[in-house]
Amino acid sequence: MPSRKSLPEQKAFNWHATGLVAGVDEAGRGPLAGPVVAAAVILDDLQPIAGLADSKTLTAARREALYDQIRAKALCCSIAQASVEEIDRLNILQATMLAMRRAVQGLRLRPTLALVDGNRLPQLDMPAEAIVKGDGRVASIAAASILAKVTRDHMCVELHTQYPMYGFAGHKGYPTAEHLAALQAHGACPQHRRSFSPVARALLMQPHAQP
Repeated sequence: MPSRKSLPEQKAFNWHATGLVAGVDEAGRGPLAGPVVAAAVILDDLQPIAGLADSKTLTAARREALYDQIRAKALCCSIAQASVEEIDRLNILQATMLAMRRAVQGLRLRPTLALVDGNRLPQLDMPAEAIVKGDGRVASIAAASILAKVTRDHMCVELHTQYPMYGFAGHKGYPTAEHLAALQAHGACPQHRRSFSPVARALLMQPHAQP
């Protein structure tokens, strides 16, 4: 049986490959609520963007500024998501792969190679390479991480307007002490991921919580 590294989709990436290269990343695997969001970006070598970095290392203001630059200067970009229902039905890993695949498929231009942050690859109809910590190593993956993070943060602010008792605008759905306390007090809202154990526990303790 061939080793994992010998499989076609895992072949060593030729850094001198020609053609369009898309960076792919996601945001929102760890939160207890909301969709998981993925982005794919093909940068324009003739319009470099200074300051691209892993979105987690940037301030919110810097991410917002870079988000605008990426949307304006990239050759093309695509943002997609997998819903809470899909997360609960498929599991978070498979839903993340689905969102990534949707993001790549949504690109206006077809890349010849996709560089994906992490150690797993979605099913794509093109060569792809998984790059651990790629959002800190590859500019196009960093750009994708910024688009995904900013988009999801905006979604959480919108969630906050619908369900202010949970504090989504602050913790963005992550299992902070504030969020867990709100789950205990109010049960789960429709955008909570039922397959995540803190939400499942809250539902057990709140039999009349929203379905």
